[in-house]
This record gives sequence, C-alpha cells and structure tokens, in this order.
Amino acid sequence: MNLINKKVTHERFGTGSIVKQNDTVVEIHFASENKKFVYPDVFGQHLKLHDKNAANSLGEILHEQEMELKEKEMQKEEEKARQRKYQELRAGHEKLMKNHKLHPESQMVYRCDTEEQSSPFSDWTVSSGEIKSGNNKGKPNKPSRLHQNSAVLLTAVDPGIPEKDRRILGVYMVKDNFIGKLCEDGNIPAHSHYRLKLTDEESKQMPFWKYYVNEKSPQKMTWNTGKYRYFDNTWMAQILRDIVSLKSDTEEQELAQQFLDHFSKMNQIVEQELKEPNGALLRA
Repeated sequence: MNLINKKVTHERFGTGSIVKQNDTVVEIHFASENKKFVYPDVFGQHLKLHDKNAANSLGEILHEQEMELKEKEMQKEEEKARQRKYQELRAGHEKLMKNHKLHPESQMVYRCDTEEQSSPFSDWTVSSGEIKSGNNKGKPNKPSRLHQNSAVLLTAVDPGIPEKDRRILGVYMVKDNFIGKLCEDGNIPAHSHYRLKLTDEESKQMPFWKYYVNEKSPQKMTWNTGKYRYFDNTWMAQILRDIVSLKSDTEEQELAQQFLDHFSKMNQIVEQELKEPNGALLRA
C-alpha cells in the first residue's frame, strides 16, 4: 500500500510525514530530521498512522505478518520435535543393533504362489502377511527374527508338481539396518547389492528340500499354511555356496561369492567348515 505523504506520530520523534517507502524501509520527515525505520514492523510498535483507513489496512497486513511468523515458529518447533523423535528412534535402533544376539535360525524362506513368482524380483520386497486371529487380527506380521544378518529365500512349486520339488527362485539379504521387531508394515525390502535371481534352468537344479528339514519329522516334506517360515543360518550358507558353483556367468558368480562372503561374516560362519546339505529330500 502507498503511504507517501501520510501523517504519522512517533512515540519519541513526534509528528511527521512519510516521504519514502519500499518493501522493507519507510523514511519519515520529522521537524528537525529524516528517520528511516523497518517497514512494516515499526507501525506495530512505535508509529501510528493518522489516516484511519490506511491504519486499518496496515493493521491487516501486520496481522497477516504476525500469523506468518507464528506459522514459521510452529513449523520450527514441529521440525525440532521431529528431529528429537528421529534421534530417539535412531538411538533405540542403534541399541538394538548393538545388543543383537545372533539367532541360529534368523533366515526366512518365502513361498511364492504361481501368480507372484515374478513380482518379488520387480520391487525386491516381500510381505510377511497379516495376523489371522486374536486381538491383533488383520495387523501385519512382524518378521521379528529378521535382522541385518538375515536373508530371504524365494521359492515356488509349479502347478501340479509335488511339494518335494519346491525350487529356489532367488535370494536377497534384507536392507541395511533392517530390524524385524521394528517393522510396522510387514514389508521386507532387499539390500541394494546382495540380491540374486536364478534362471529357470538354475532354479530346477536348486531344490529347496535338499537343504531344509523339520527335525521332528525329518523325512516329511510339507508346507501346509503360511507364506514364510524361518530356518537355519547354515542352511542358507549352503544354498549360497551352491549358487556360486551353479553360476556360469563370471560377473554373476562374483556377485554370488560376494553375497556368500558377506552373509558368512554377518552370521559368523566359516565357509570352509560348511557341511554338505542334509535336507529332507536326501533323507527320504
């Protein structure tokens, strides 16, 4: 708004007239000298306009400015609160990472249904599904055993083929710093580097039950219900070792070896001491 030539009264310098004005400064001619002030802030504290209409319009501007300042302050406080929450979560996360005790069965095997055999390889994530009963029915399952040392094995059985012929489709390490206990949505994302997909021919040479066994029923090869189950860390190492041997492409074989080396380090496994597989398929 244009305030040139408007009469004003300053609490210290008395009556004057506005002679210059821009977006940030207003200059006023008083009886003895000219003074410059911050615009429009000075009107809210030390300066009054004689023109009532102009004063009302300026009051609206000052009010809007005050609201904007309050909004910015609120945003700053909210950001500080978010940062505090982030630091608290980070501290809790680091504590869980530091105090984590290696579980001997912290690997996951996932059952891919026929219609979803390709989807895990497009977004490199699987879901642990929902709780089926009880007070938490409908809520995502927390893959509580999964940690930074865990890998997810992707498997499938083709229609009309018996369960004993379940084959391995691929495998991935979980994302860096993933903690299953803190997973609220049930999604288990893959590591950016340690992920392997088998060709159809390779997959046919990697039967799942060659490695996996239920010690209570060592010759039984049934999946029954559920999308996933946990299994032994050493079995996963055996699978990765065999994938390394299976890969003929030099680059893919190198990645598989890097995967095995990383996995072995994370799970305190000595590759040279790995035994041969002794799953249910070999005991039938």
